[in-house]
Amino acid sequence: MTITVTTPGRSAWRRLWRAADQLVFPRVCAACDAALQDSDETIVCGLCWARVRRLPHPQCARCGHPCARPGSCRTCTLLPAYVRAVRSYAWMPDPSGSRILGALKYDGWSAVAGPIGIRMAGLVFPADVVRERVALVPVPLASDRERERGFNQARRLAEVVGAAWALPVHDALRRTRGTETQTRLTPTERLANVHGAFAPVVSEVDALVGCHPILVDDVFTTGATMNACAAALFTAGVRTISYLTFGRARGLGDP
Repeated sequence: MTITVTTPGRSAWRRLWRAADQLVFPRVCAACDAALQDSDETIVCGLCWARVRRLPHPQCARCGHPCARPGSCRTCTLLPAYVRAVRSYAWMPDPSGSRILGALKYDGWSAVAGPIGIRMAGLVFPADVVRERVALVPVPLASDRERERGFNQARRLAEVVGAAWALPVHDALRRTRGTETQTRLTPTERLANVHGAFAPVVSEVDALVGCHPILVDDVFTTGATMNACAAALFTAGVRTISYLTFGRARGLGDP
């Protein structure tokens, strides 16, 4: 009698290696610390993403803020005339969305920028914005915060969106001075905090003169930071600017 001994094929070895790796180094969600399933393709679990509270419709065609009827949007009054459109993915603060963004900003999970950026890239802008957009410009992070985190989260998000849209990323802005964190400031304090805090980087902004770039940040709250950045770009010769963020802060009267 002949006994045939078979060895595992490549796919079988791959499954065995994955199982051993999971036993020693279990994969957990960067947002909730739950064990990731084989179906979870990123380091944020599907359940966390399913719980993120998306901005509801209808939305203002210009600023993307949910509004009951056309013409009733208050957010547009906060935007300069040269800002064409704003789009955001989720409400902030939000139990799941805030944990996901916090994993990127505060916990060092830079890879979380991937799934966040892909969702941002899927947001629908007006047709003229899609036709005109030429580049992405990340909001610059204060140098001490960037050293602490090891990266600028807005830059990482812009890289992901840029890859999805086949657009370059230009570091066309720099911080001229340190600013307080905007989290606990009133709208008036936010404006004063970022006034004159940004300046164009000539070597980068020259390529955007007369063009329409997309300014990228993690959260749109009152618009003070992004408006200050847009003002610096506009003064340097940029014709039109649109905004793209992951989060949108709720205002009075929002659900």
